[in-house]
Amino acid sequence: QVQLVESGGGLVQTGGSLKLSCAISGHTLISYGMGWFRQSPGKERERLAAISWNGGRTYYTDTVKGRFTISRENHGNSIDLQMSSLRPEDTAVYYCAAAQSYMRVTAGEVEFWGQGTQVTVCS
Repeated sequence: QVQLVESGGGLVQTGGSLKLSCAISGHTLISYGMGWFRQSPGKERERLAAISWNGGRTYYTDTVKGRFTISRENHGNSIDLQMSSLRPEDTAVYYCAAAQSYMRVTAGEVEFWGQGTQVTVCS
C-alpha cells in the first residue's frame, strides 16, 4: 500500500522559511509526477508546484513562484518543498501528491495523497 508522509510543517514568522519533505513508502513511484498542494479553510485545494519523474520539468503557481522551490531526492522517491519569504496568506494544510505523469499533477487526477501538514505563518 502506497503511503506519502509529509513532515516539516510548523509555525513561522512572516518572512521566514520552512522546508517540507514527503517520503514515499510501500511502493516505488519514481516514474510518477509529484507535487505539492495546499488548502485553507473555506477554500479549494490549490496546486502549488509539480515536478516530473526525473526532476527535469517543474511547475509553480504564480503566487509562490520565486519563493518556493520543489526538488526530488532519494532516487526520485521523495520530494521537498523549500519555502521562503513566507506570508500570513501561506497559512494552510500542505499536501504531497503523486500522479501517473507530470501533466496529471492536478487536484482531479492525483492518484495518491499524503495526510497533510499544517503550516502557520504569523505576522
